[in-house]
Amino acid sequence: MSNFTLSDLESIIAQRANSEDEMSYTRKLMGKGIGKCAQKLGEEAVETVIAAMQDDKAEVTTETADLLYHLLVVLKMSDVSLNDVMDELARRTGQTGLQEKASRPAD
Repeated sequence: MSNFTLSDLESIIAQRANSEDEMSYTRKLMGKGIGKCAQKLGEEAVETVIAAMQDDKAEVTTETADLLYHLLVVLKMSDVSLNDVMDELARRTGQTGLQEKASRPAD
């Protein structure tokens, strides 16, 4: 079992974002701006959904890895840390899902 965490991935993304390495996918992707990063996140989300609908465990695994990577890239571009997200999740677990949803502002 791997000890690799999302925090590890967040750190790698931060290092590569500031890298001078011309071969870094992360650096090149982030150089294209938040719009492209968000687009890639959406594409990976759709691909994960398709894999799940096809009941393809191996594909769900690989697409979810891509999804998590691109999510952390978007978080980095948005100056939101994984800790911020985890704190929000922790806050939400203190109440039922319906209570939490009811506490949000109406759209």
